[in-house]
Amino acid sequence: MNAQQLNETIQKHIRPDTFPVGIKIVKQPHDLPPKVKRPQRDLGIQITICQAVGFARRYGWTIAMNGEDLSCPIAQVAFGYEPELPYYTEGNLVCGMYTETLEAGALTEQDVPKFSQEESGFYVAFPLERAPFDPDVVVVYGNSAQVMRLTAGMLYKRGGSIPSTFSSRADCADIAIKPLKTGQPQVILPCYGDRLFAQTQDTEMAFSFLFRDAEELVYGLDGTHKGGVRYPIPAFLRYQAEFPKTYQTLTRLFAEAKKEAEAQ
Repeated sequence: MNAQQLNETIQKHIRPDTFPVGIKIVKQPHDLPPKVKRPQRDLGIQITICQAVGFARRYGWTIAMNGEDLSCPIAQVAFGYEPELPYYTEGNLVCGMYTETLEAGALTEQDVPKFSQEESGFYVAFPLERAPFDPDVVVVYGNSAQVMRLTAGMLYKRGGSIPSTFSSRADCADIAIKPLKTGQPQVILPCYGDRLFAQTQDTEMAFSFLFRDAEELVYGLDGTHKGGVRYPIPAFLRYQAEFPKTYQTLTRLFAEAKKEAEAQ
């Protein structure tokens, strides 16, 4: 199973509005793709992780970034580019915005999945159909029905349910770090920053999974399709419509006129 084959199956069964995105953590600069865009160097700006995914899924660009390219301080900590300073761990970034107290804010920050400095590297996001190498993680944005369809496909062989957690912030860590840490796919509720900075729409959710599970997902999407779980969701249409009284009167008059004609 390669990235292009996975992309073709996702396009066939899910039909997302934007490109499925591959994500890979690359350790050394010389291992980056030759045509990669670096935000600071090529765009003249720092961006967020969610913007990198946005560029990949909307523009079809391959983006590589590290701490030098990253504007978001939460992601600086989550992706191992900066240390967890006390000001961060105490909950100061959360308190007054997402939580009532510092204590609650500290719990929120503690719950964000994180890379250690040793696990960190260049965050590379690219459209799956033009993958320069096999990704570590794949993320697909879509509506809730499309995410449901992906969930059904991933569970076709393994059964059970997919464990996901939601906090309304730092979805960049949920998308990439959590699958790598837990080995499990994730249903993603786009966070406030994803909507504000990457312009993710109110109708969108996402689904991320390890690329090593791609063959299982493809098998499951084909299997559930044969079982009748499909997208677009088929609407139930086998019923007789009910019309206003004036329409019903005309239908009755049609029948009466037909009877009169047959009687003559």
